[in-house]
Amino acid sequence: MAVPAGRMLLGSRKRTGDNMKRSHYFCDGIHRRDFLRIGAAGLLGFQMTLPMLLAGQARAGKAGGAKSDVSLIFIYLKGGLSTIDTFDLKPDAPSDIRGEFKSIATNVPGIRIGELLTKTAQQMDKFSLIRSFGHRNADHGPADHYMLTGYHPIAGFNPNLKPNNQFPSIGSVIAHKLGPRGSVPPYVCLPIMHASAGSAYLGAAAVPFVIEADPSTPGFAVPDLAPPMSVDASRLGARRELLNQVDRYQRQAEVAANSGARSVSVFGQKAFDLMTSPAAKKAFDISAEPEKLRDQYGRNTLGQSCLMARRLVEAGVRCVMIDHSNWDTHFDNFTVLKNQLLPKFDAAVSTLFRDLADRGMLGKTLVILSGEFGRTPRINKDAGRDHWSKCFTVALGGGGIQGGRVVGTSDAWAQEPAENPYGPEDLAATIYQLLGINPKDEIHTPEGRPIGIANGGRLIAELV
Repeated sequence: MAVPAGRMLLGSRKRTGDNMKRSHYFCDGIHRRDFLRIGAAGLLGFQMTLPMLLAGQARAGKAGGAKSDVSLIFIYLKGGLSTIDTFDLKPDAPSDIRGEFKSIATNVPGIRIGELLTKTAQQMDKFSLIRSFGHRNADHGPADHYMLTGYHPIAGFNPNLKPNNQFPSIGSVIAHKLGPRGSVPPYVCLPIMHASAGSAYLGAAAVPFVIEADPSTPGFAVPDLAPPMSVDASRLGARRELLNQVDRYQRQAEVAANSGARSVSVFGQKAFDLMTSPAAKKAFDISAEPEKLRDQYGRNTLGQSCLMARRLVEAGVRCVMIDHSNWDTHFDNFTVLKNQLLPKFDAAVSTLFRDLADRGMLGKTLVILSGEFGRTPRINKDAGRDHWSKCFTVALGGGGIQGGRVVGTSDAWAQEPAENPYGPEDLAATIYQLLGINPKDEIHTPEGRPIGIANGGRLIAELV
């Protein structure tokens, strides 16, 4: 069964949790539909098998430049986090600008953030803030593409396409340049794949694996790691039978391997290894985590996705993208942030930074927190904040980033950067640099046209 071009899908039809229960319509009318898919299709529409994907990834890894041990977790807050209410409060502004929330001290003297981020405030020494970040597009689709690729879309961009990349996503460039580590895929999206997270002209070898299932769901599993079986994966109750068949399949294969069977190709064997790899099974088995730690992350989509991301990078995945919705707070901004979004965000993000540090992984794991833009400084008539791309805050830590710093400032009302502005090109260049990819390198379209990896972005030197 083919999947929309630009992704390989892993997961379950069952979709519950905070990311799934809310409506997936944004203010631009785009709907997030979820499907069960097995297999994938390349950019030209051909059927892509798992061996084909792995073969391409191996070629990409061989052709890539200097590699780094750093992995990336990109927590994408779809719809646009209100950073004026979280990371860049304006307590001296008029009431229709400053809003309802007060600031609190963090564990770094002089840095204050929103009062609803009490746990995150105690991890401030592990991450930093760019308060002078911004770009020129306040529409969801184009802004998504800009933030996730480092390239502003050009004429002809259609946000309704799935995927809608004109340029490859940062995760796909990482997969293309560095290839996989061991038996786990280099690039994974969960709990869904964002439309701008695809590989564009890099093709099938750089598509993400997509775990289209909510890790907070009881009994969460990734059955599509299993090889094709006679059991229909979409049938109710098929998960347990699939897992049983995988175990039997693995035992039979071990017997065949010991008898000298060599009938599969090298990359067919790699595909088989992924399906039956204890490392892959372990990485995706979130139930192995202590109950207390799962509670600390939060028993919700964002919390368990962050925990899954930590497990995946621990197993060798180079890039994990978490797509979390819906931060598009045009209505009742303060009520929605207080009662729904920020308590889950606070628990998940603070625990992720602490957990990475406790495991000695923070220095090798770059964490990015951002949406496609921020929210308007002025509160609208519906007690909400609208789209604002000219100035917002991006949080990032680990992976070579110095924690406890603030780069740049916004003006008195967070309308514009007051100094040292940065944008998506610079964020992309910094990510690539930290992952051992030369941001000045070029990649080529199928027609042979060279495209710069980072579109001229500069390293955010104050952070590294």
